[in-house]
Amino acid sequence: MSLLIPLYVHPAQDPGAWHRLITAAARTYAVVLNPASGPGAAPDPAYTAAARALRTAGARLLGYVDTDYGTRDRAAITEDVRRHRLWYRTDGCFLDRVTATAEGLPDCRRLVRELRRLGTGSVVLNPGVHPAPGYARLADLTVTFEGHWSTYVSAFTRPSWAARQPPERICHLVYGVPAALVPLAVRTARQRGPGCAGR
Repeated sequence: MSLLIPLYVHPAQDPGAWHRLITAAARTYAVVLNPASGPGAAPDPAYTAAARALRTAGARLLGYVDTDYGTRDRAAITEDVRRHRLWYRTDGCFLDRVTATAEGLPDCRRLVRELRRLGTGSVVLNPGVHPAPGYARLADLTVTFEGHWSTYVSAFTRPSWAARQPPERICHLVYGVPAALVPLAVRTARQRGPGCAGR
């Protein structure tokens, strides 16, 4: 199982977290860069340096982009992806707050196709729940659970279509796992089908 790491802390605020991630970079699926709920209005030198170090260590970099559940203008989304690539040399994008409904699927399909045409590498969709089945076919990776460990243990269910997906196309992001329970969390995730997990 590989790890998707959304490290939403500034490199100057917690350099230790970034250093630990750099030493483990080759073992990750990708690291999500999020300078300012997106790329921000201008390049951040601290993020530029951190991104360079992660890339040198072998990490795949994804730029964080908020889609606001399908309500955000597509041009603004593609501009965020372009800035991430230009400023931080990202390999792809992490599209957050993606709509999960069947009605939103055509717009999401158009967005992903446009990003592919613009040369975006890896595309990760994060609806945070199991979306309508067609979403998983659009992306390289789809986050079908994002939530607290207690919810993951007590309330997780998996629809039949998700059970048929290749594990490497599915990710669960679980936070709030006590350190002593990390081995159990890994075993639990393996039983639930994702090939990628994160916290």
